[in-house]
Amino acid sequence: MARRFAEVAELIDVCWLEIRGKIKTQMLSPSTLYSAFLVFKLTTGAYGFDYSPAEVTMGLAGSESSARTVCLDIRREQRLWHLRKSRGIGCHVRRRILGWQSHIPVTETGGPYPRERGDGWLEIELGEFLNEEGENEELEMTVSEVKGGDWKCGLILHGIEIRPKEGK
Repeated sequence: MARRFAEVAELIDVCWLEIRGKIKTQMLSPSTLYSAFLVFKLTTGAYGFDYSPAEVTMGLAGSESSARTVCLDIRREQRLWHLRKSRGIGCHVRRRILGWQSHIPVTETGGPYPRERGDGWLEIELGEFLNEEGENEELEMTVSEVKGGDWKCGLILHGIEIRPKEGK
């Protein structure tokens, strides 16, 4: 995949993370189901993303949007997978041993974690939106972690990518 955004932004030492993106629905094809993805990387020295889950939303500006909880640190999922497969430790015991206080459910099929793309960037789905005929409103996507208060560093933001939902 070619690089689509002219610039990237690197997060350097913040305790409040809030990313917002907006687009007019008239720029999207009508009668099409879309997904939005946060596209990012974590530097090798990144910290603060493994203990505090982020909240993501997608919906029309000014209307009620359903929120989901996600983890921006892919390394956390890899650590959980390793413990789950190699030691068979239960989720409750794993949290107590490792000190994780996450409210994110962990399942055998993965969880709300980023996936690595073919171009080396990570992506995580923010939500879905069905663009109806004739709408001319503002679609808003958000990623926020403002409750934990933990310092964060090392997130490189490529952008928010909106694309038609595959197979729909």
